[in-house]
Amino acid sequence: MRIVRTVADLRAALDGGARAGTVGLVPTMGAFHEGHLSLMRRARDECDTVVVSLFVNPAQFGSGEDLGSYPRDERRDAGLAEDAGVDVLFAPPREEVYPDGFSTAVEVSGVTDALCGSERSRGPGHFRGVATVVAKLLNMCRPDVAYFGQKDFQQTLVIKRLVRDLDMPVRIEMCPTVRDPDGLALSSRNAYLSPADRRRALSLKRSLDRAEELLHAGASGPAEVLAAARAELATAGLEPEYLELLRAVDLAPPRWTAGERLVVAVAARVGRARLIDNVVSTLRPAGGNAGDPGSTAHRPATPVAG
Repeated sequence: MRIVRTVADLRAALDGGARAGTVGLVPTMGAFHEGHLSLMRRARDECDTVVVSLFVNPAQFGSGEDLGSYPRDERRDAGLAEDAGVDVLFAPPREEVYPDGFSTAVEVSGVTDALCGSERSRGPGHFRGVATVVAKLLNMCRPDVAYFGQKDFQQTLVIKRLVRDLDMPVRIEMCPTVRDPDGLALSSRNAYLSPADRRRALSLKRSLDRAEELLHAGASGPAEVLAAARAELATAGLEPEYLELLRAVDLAPPRWTAGERLVVAVAARVGRARLIDNVVSTLRPAGGNAGDPGSTAHRPATPVAG
C-alpha cells in the first residue's frame, strides 16, 4: 500500500500504474472500525484499485463540536487499511485540501434541510462542508465508484444528489450499517461512551426496531410510529436531537401510502457522544403482520438507492 499526501502524488500513483481497470474510493475521517473496513473490503471485491482517503474535514464541524478531540491514529489506520487490501491511502494535510485563499463551497439544497442539516441540529453549514470536501475528493481521485455507509444515510443522499446534479462520472454505493453484536451502530465516536452510556445508547436501535415493527404492521400514521420510538428512547432517559420519519428517496414528508420506502432517523447525545442511526423500511398496508416472512425487523439494514 502506498501512502500519499498530495493531489499530484495521488494522481501520479494512479496514472502511473496503480489505476488499472476500475477505481474505488472510500472517503473517511479515520479512526477506522469494522464499518470502515467493510466498505474497503466491498471496494476490494468490486474494483481493481482501491483508494482510501483519510482527512478530518474541519469544514463539516460546527462551533463547539469535537474537531480538536476527534480520534486520530494514522499508523493504526494505515495498518488496518493495508490488511483490508487498500492500494493507496491518501492522507493529505489541511493545506493540501484547503490552500491559502480557498473560497469555493458546494451546497446541495432540499435533502440537506432536515435531520442533521436542520437549525436545531448541526445546521446548514455541516453539509456545505461535506459536499465541498467530497466534491474535491472525487475530483482529486476520479474514481469509478465511491462507497459510503447507510449509518450516514442523509450524507450519502446528499452525495448522490451532488453527483447527479453536477454530472460527475462516478457511481455512489450505499452499504449496510455495521453493528456490534448488541445492536449499536459502529461509530468512531463510540469511543467516547462510558459503560453506562453505552447501555443507554442501545435505546437508539430499540427505538428504530419499534418504529419498523409499526411500519410493517400498518401504523395509522407517522405520529403513532414516532411516539412509540420516542417512548423507547425515554426509557433510557434520552431526549433526541431529532427523531423523524421521512421518504427515503428525498427526505420529504411521507405520503403514507402502502409500499412507500421510508427512513426513520434519530440523533441523540449520550454522554460526550453525539450518535446517529436510522432504519429504512417499507410501509405495509393497515393490518400487516410485523412477523411475516417479508418483514425486515431485527435484520441488518440493506442498501437503498437515493
